[in-house]
Amino acid sequence: MTITKILIANRGEIACRVIRTARKMGIATVAVYSEADAGALHVEMADEAVLIGPAQASESYLKADAILDAATRTGADAIHPGYGFLSENPGFVAAVEKAGLKFIGPSASAIRAMGLKDAAKALMEKAKVPVVPGYHGEAQELVVLAGKANEIGFPVLIKARAGGGGKGMRKVETQAEFAAALSSARREAKAAFGDDRVLVEKYVATPRHIEIQVFGDHHGNVVHLFERDCSAQRRHQKVIEEAPAPGMPEDMREAMGQAAVQAAKAINYAGAGTVEFIVDASDGLRADRFWFMEMNTRLQVEHPVTELITGLDLVEWQIRVAAGEELPLTQDQLSINGHAVEARIYAEDAAKGFLPAVGRLAHLEFPTGDIRVDAGVRAGDEITPFYDPMIAKVIAHGRTRAEALGKLAGALGRTEVAGTVTNTAFLSRLCHDPDFASARLDTGLIDRNLDSLTAKPPMPEAIMALAALAVSGMAPAGTAADTVASTIGPFEIWGTPARRLTLEIGGETEEFTVQRLEAGGWRITAAALGDGAILLNDVAARGHDWRFTAGGVSRRCRLIQSEGRVTVFYEGLTHDFVKPSGAQCGEQAGGGDQVHSAMPGIIKQVLVAPGQEVAAGDAMVIMEAMKMEMTLAAPRNGVVADVLVSEGAQVSDGAVLARLEAGVKAA
Repeated sequence: MTITKILIANRGEIACRVIRTARKMGIATVAVYSEADAGALHVEMADEAVLIGPAQASESYLKADAILDAATRTGADAIHPGYGFLSENPGFVAAVEKAGLKFIGPSASAIRAMGLKDAAKALMEKAKVPVVPGYHGEAQELVVLAGKANEIGFPVLIKARAGGGGKGMRKVETQAEFAAALSSARREAKAAFGDDRVLVEKYVATPRHIEIQVFGDHHGNVVHLFERDCSAQRRHQKVIEEAPAPGMPEDMREAMGQAAVQAAKAINYAGAGTVEFIVDASDGLRADRFWFMEMNTRLQVEHPVTELITGLDLVEWQIRVAAGEELPLTQDQLSINGHAVEARIYAEDAAKGFLPAVGRLAHLEFPTGDIRVDAGVRAGDEITPFYDPMIAKVIAHGRTRAEALGKLAGALGRTEVAGTVTNTAFLSRLCHDPDFASARLDTGLIDRNLDSLTAKPPMPEAIMALAALAVSGMAPAGTAADTVASTIGPFEIWGTPARRLTLEIGGETEEFTVQRLEAGGWRITAAALGDGAILLNDVAARGHDWRFTAGGVSRRCRLIQSEGRVTVFYEGLTHDFVKPSGAQCGEQAGGGDQVHSAMPGIIKQVLVAPGQEVAAGDAMVIMEAMKMEMTLAAPRNGVVADVLVSEGAQVSDGAVLARLEAGVKAA
């Protein structure tokens, strides 16, 4: 069968990725989009596009009938699911095939076989694939699961039997913690996958997450395309992925590759898939220390590192296999060339527990040259609370791991994102972390080094002064004034033009005075500036590129102004400044008496009632936002005065959820 038009049942970066390969192959493409994505990049790139519903994924990207209707109306003959959404839904695969279309992925039976972790592990045991010790049975009562956890021995890992990405997963150290962890895992699993059943496994103390990329066709051929190491994780979600795995012995690579091929053959697998293993690295990498975790029956987010070390286009392979062709290469024709590393750039605040963020991308610029960037957004696009907040993937390739990692770190330092907080500084620090750089890897590395990885360096005083000058509207001719500058009126100090303004820096407000000097240059004063003042000279700006002198040192930076925000990119770091609105001025959070939503989301559980005593740090409300569950705690000891939300309510960013009685402390 020849595929002539592909509908991509997805959005963002992966939709753009599929479109690029389809275009290279001369295949027409159809995008689908929600109301929130009407102006999205994947919509612009595709040959045709169809609106399929409102912003909520449940009403658009998860509506199989709307997607199939779009395929019929546009004459598509195949559907590529990308990853996430309906990509591993066997019912969707069956519906696609019933409609007479090709599904660019595995069969419904293969997805079903690997869709539930407990059943998949039982199947793998029969196929002689090593499986981690644990309980994978049907009984879900607390007493049964807690008993099995005791038999396995703590620590254990509770895992949702459906889905992945760390959702519904909790590490439990002791029996006393088990019930609460189980309840939390079930809630998250139910919200993410519609299935709250779990399994319990032995927690490997020094684990590495190593996965094998497999590919099968409809002629019985299966190969592996070597391994990827995804041990650098936070909240069980991958942060930096690389290929090949550092320190991988050849006998272990062969054993893992063969185990992955056996797993694929056991379910007659066709298409791209990934077999994930947990590896005990306490004694280095050994061929007898890896166990099957799960199989992802789709293309992985991290597939570019495999593409860079093999020189292959995995999406092209997917399309060719779906069209009935045999695999382009045999196992002995495949080889590893160099090393590749990928970092996922998210709109999230690493210093605040990787809290997802929203915002309009006022400025977005990626490094050029010997760096691959897979992105699904452009400057001007908005990161909304409806979908995963990933902005882009930055991928580097080198002859060695050190070379690839150096290229990646340099690329992250040259990545510019303004309009929302990102994790680029965290990723850059991770690249330079002594343990990570030396490949002393395990899945707990980030947690152990979290303080150093998320620490915010001191704000350079000269950069603070420059931001104040930019906002003041007194910058050199040719420099665009910020929209907020027009609200700041000039006044006179000893006859010299000057302006006063307030900037919010890291959540704290700072008062600045910007004064133009008769002898030339500017004097910026504020309590945060060293002795209280900084002199700026030789200030010149061309577009976003600024040059200035402070303290006898000439500096260069990039400065972006938009919507009351100034973002300065300097020496590989991003510095954000905001002119607070009236509502943000003064004492924040009602003097510590209020609990606010951290971002738009849904209330999952209310844990307190009016009149209840709470201590600082006690959980008060659990909410879900951007596919993540977060707990909002009491800001101080006190007594609950009001609870202003109920379970299931949709709340906006900054909404007051509960209040403590003013001045009343808990006994």
